[in-house]
Order: sequence, then structure tokens, then C-alpha cells
Amino acid sequence: MSENEFGNPEVVEEDLDILIIGGGMAACGAAFEISRWIEGTDLKVKLVDKAALDRSGAVAQGLSAINTYLGDNDPADYVRYVRGDLMGIVREDLVYDVGRHVDDSVHNFEEWGLPIWKQKGDEGKKLTEGGKPVRSGRWQIMINGESYKWIVAEAAKKALGIDRIQERVFIVRLITDKNDPSRVAAAAGFSVRENKVYIYKFKCCLLVCGGAVNVFRPRSVGEGTGRAWFPVWNAGSTYAMAAECGATLTLMENRFVPARFKDGYGPVGAWFLLFKAKAMNAFGEDYQEKNFHILKDNKYDAYASGPKMGTCLRNHLMMKEMREGRGPILMDTPTAMAKLAENMTPKEVKHLEAEAWEDFLDMTISQCGVWAGENIEPDKEMSELMPTEPYLLGSHAGCAGIWVSGPDDLPGTPDRYHWGYNRMTTVKGLFTAGDGVGASGHKFSSGSHAEGRIAAKAMVKFAMDNKDWTPEPARSSEELVEEIYRPVRTFLEHKDYTTAIDVNPNYITPQMYQLRLQKIMDEYVAGVSTQYQTNAKMLELAERKLKMLWEDGPKMRAKDLHELLRAWENYHRMIAATAHMKHIQFREETRYPGYYYRMDYLDINDDDWKCFVNSKYDRDTAEWTLWKESYSQMIKPADDEPQGMHRPRCH
Repeated sequence: MSENEFGNPEVVEEDLDILIIGGGMAACGAAFEISRWIEGTDLKVKLVDKAALDRSGAVAQGLSAINTYLGDNDPADYVRYVRGDLMGIVREDLVYDVGRHVDDSVHNFEEWGLPIWKQKGDEGKKLTEGGKPVRSGRWQIMINGESYKWIVAEAAKKALGIDRIQERVFIVRLITDKNDPSRVAAAAGFSVRENKVYIYKFKCCLLVCGGAVNVFRPRSVGEGTGRAWFPVWNAGSTYAMAAECGATLTLMENRFVPARFKDGYGPVGAWFLLFKAKAMNAFGEDYQEKNFHILKDNKYDAYASGPKMGTCLRNHLMMKEMREGRGPILMDTPTAMAKLAENMTPKEVKHLEAEAWEDFLDMTISQCGVWAGENIEPDKEMSELMPTEPYLLGSHAGCAGIWVSGPDDLPGTPDRYHWGYNRMTTVKGLFTAGDGVGASGHKFSSGSHAEGRIAAKAMVKFAMDNKDWTPEPARSSEELVEEIYRPVRTFLEHKDYTTAIDVNPNYITPQMYQLRLQKIMDEYVAGVSTQYQTNAKMLELAERKLKMLWEDGPKMRAKDLHELLRAWENYHRMIAATAHMKHIQFREETRYPGYYYRMDYLDINDDDWKCFVNSKYDRDTAEWTLWKESYSQMIKPADDEPQGMHRPRCH
């Protein structure tokens, strides 16, 4: 196309009732569920994804386990598990709601063709027929999941209909209503394949674009550039667009730092839980047992004396070894496999070896590449473990996200937990699920799918209750096109000023913008280069540098549609990163040791800080407001759960 055509995209406007933004597990759950509730109505629904539904989201590359399946477990015990892992602060109503619904999604997955491992004697039985799954832990079941997302997406497409799904369109901006600024009325984005801007008006929408990756400088550099544990296309769009629309965020100080096989980011769950492998320091010592006593030093022991130590505390004990020179940390795969093989036939041993490789082939093929490239055979040689760079998410062992209204049928639910429709944010008509829902981790893939279904049902009710309302976006289509295509026009206006296209005083490339953001976050906001440590003075510097980088945001360029995609992803990353920094700055304690350390407030402080930190962003002034929100315990502690975790909370 000509330069003139590129700078002046075609504008496509569409009137809907419900818009689903995203293509991951939560979006697929919503697409599947919403079809039954709109039957017999005239509601217009559309799903828009910046990628392709078949391989979109965190499950795109496949999985080797479903990490949330209750089976015979009680949803109340599931709440206790999540609460303990996330250091005592969760929205128990939201967690319980996922727990009581998640199994139905898993049963559907199997019905649609997902192979789920069964115990001997139950191989031919489905879960709904009493088949017992092979569990790698109390909540996890093993699957052959290379095509997991493909299977779930196919069901979503069949239910919703191909004509209601639009792929390769990146939604970048939500627009409030002209007559009611507390209400969302439209969304705008652009095609990543054609020179078009899309504007959708609606009564309500589901914002499910995943978490945030590449906010911090990754460990993978040089040849490994681009490798990450979580999907690199998750750019914090969920948090950024919600914040700019006026939604309240919660626990954005939380992040997840997974311990994974070094360099390939291979998963460790199956090795720990299914293969019963142990991790040790360089001298063959069990560092968790050796270092357990240090948890008392900062009052962390109250969160580790129950049936299961929290994920961040396991990281904490590992990091002590590495800081004090007893690394590397190694996974003892040979001993684990030898022990499992003691009572196996040669054929069963071969099958075990195949499963060891398949654990990576299902979901992290790069780790197989590392093993092969370094001549590592897991039955003969140990592999290194390493904590990764931080990620912002709300569906794994993290709970950053948006403050949402919960279910209305759980006894004892405080009013501040429920103010409207289930999974609706503080902005009318704006719903979220999966990584978008804050204070409610450990949903994983199945729970995100179930939460999408919960939100879909609520959205249909909202749309029907507001059937006579007509959205009037507060911004015109001309304003939106000007904003969305600003990086393109910046490039076209200034590209001839220099002979080197990437060096220009009038613009910054999206790649350079991202590298600068990652450097600031890594060095001042508790990234890998400072061993996840920060303090008030470092955060002050981070705030100053982020403000300067924010001023460069409007100067990002886009020489093609791919760079326009990257520019907007990094704009969203910037907002998510700032929220994260602000929340860590506000919470004066180290609530999540092993994820990050406030070195000036190293203790955990339940008396003052066992509460949610919530925030709101003002797009007009670029100012943040943060406050404490009380935590309420709804599920009583189990007999073996530490009582110190459940004191009356701050107000």
C-alpha cells in the first residue's frame, strides 16, 4: 500500500450487545457458555482476538497437566489451599465460586476429545463415569495436552459460530459512555493484517487478554531473546485498558516468579509431584529442610506450618542458597526415575522415559532443545533450576488483577465483595475473568475457562436488564483513529530526517521503548539483577524514570502493522508496570518473599497489612490513588492450618 493509504486506515464500526475481547481459555469459556443463554434472544455477540483462537493465550503451546480439578475435594479446602499459597489474602468468594464450577469445564474438555490419564483399571472410563484420573497432586491431573487449546477453541467456535468470531484484530482502547463516565460503551482497535481500524459499541464486554509478560528484563538474552515462561503476547492489556477506563485494580504488587528448569523455562510441577523428584543445592543438601528455620526470622513461619508451603516461600528458601554461594540448584531427576523404575518392566521404564520428555514436548519444547543440545539424559544427569523474571498474572500462583463483584449466593459475603453482576468490575458493563480477576489465583487453565463461563452468564443478564440502553461513546471515531494510528503518522512524518531508519530524534522504536521499560523495572522494581530486592529509594528512582519514559510513549513509531502492534503492546505494558511499582511502593512489608523483597520492610506485618491494596488510575491526570481494602475470612481454617494467618484485619 502507499504511504498515504497506510496513514489513513479504513474505519469499520459495528453495533453489538456483548463483546468478548481475547482468545484464551477465559474467552473460550465465555464463547462456549454464552451461546446457550442468548438462544431465543436477539442479542448480538462477537469475540475479537488479536491472534487466532486455536493457538491464542497461555495454553497455546499445550500443557501436560490440568492444575485445577477438584474431583472428591471440597471447594472449601480449595479456598484454604489458595489462601495459604497466596500468603493469607484472597477473595474467598471468588475462589470458592471457581472451585464449585471448575470440574464441569474439565468434564467438557474430556468430552471434546482431550486425553486425560486414568489410573490402572479405569483407562476406558471418563471422569463422569467414575474414571479415576492420574493425579500429580491433590488438585492436579495429568493429560496429553499438546492440542489442549486447539480442542477447547474448536468447541468455542462451534458453540458461538465462526461468523461471530473475528481474529487478527487488536483491541487497544476502551471508551466510556458520554452520558455516564462510570460505564463502558465501546472498544477500539486495529487489524494486524489489514489497514483498518475497528470500533465496536456494546452494552457490556468481557476483557480477557491475559496477564503481563516482558514487563521485566528476562533472563533469556542473546540467542535466547524472546523466550519466556508465560506467553510473550500477554502485554498487560487487560490491566491497562481496565485502568484507563477507571476500573479499580487490586493486589497489583503481587507477581509470580516461577522456579523452572534453567534456560528452557521447562515446567517443574510434574517432576516434583508425579515423578517425586527432589531439588537440592550444589552439595546435595535438601535446602528446604535446611533453611526452614529462617522463616521465623521475618514471621513467615505462620504461613508454612500448615499442610503445604506457599510457592513464594519455596522460592525464598532457594534464593537463600543462591545468594550465599551454594548454587546451582539442581533437580535430582536420575534418583527420581531410578526409584520409580525399581518395580517396572523394561517396557514400562521406556514409557517412563518417554513421559519425562513428553512433559516438555506438551508445553515447553525449548526445554527439550536445551536437554538435547547439552547432552542431558534425565535418567543419568541432573538439571539446573532457576527462578525466572517476574510476571504479572491472576490465574497461576499469583493474584494481581482487577477488583470484581462476586457471586450473590454465598452466605457471609461482605457488601464490598458484591455490588453488581458476577465478575463485573467497578465500571458498569466491564467484566473480566482468568488473569483479569485479582485476589483469586490458582485458577489455571480450567478455572479460567470456568470463570469465563461464569462471566458470560452474568453478561447476558446485564445485557437483558439494559436492553433499552444505547451506548454513546465519549470519543469520536476520528479521535480514536488519530490516537491509534499516531505511531504510524509519527513514522511517516519523520522517517526521512535521518538515513538510518531506526535512529531518529523524533521517534523511538517499540523495541527500544520495551528495553528501557525492562531495564527500569529490573534494576529498581525487584527484578533478577537485584535478586528481587527493592526499597523506598529505589522505587522513588523507578517512579521518576517511568514518568520520563511515559513522556516518550506518544513518540513511539510504527513503520508497519507489526510495529503498530508492538507499540500498543508496550503502551499497555507501561501502565501495568507503573501499577505494579505503585503497589509495591504503597505496601510497606514483604508479603511475598521469594517473589520480591522490600528490604526496608522485610517482615510480614499482619497487624497493619493483612488487607488488599487497591488502586485507581485517572487517565486525564495520569495520577494514581491507592488505599487499603479490608480482607474478610469466609472459610474457617482447617485443623492443621496455622491460626496466625487469620487475625482481624486492618481498615
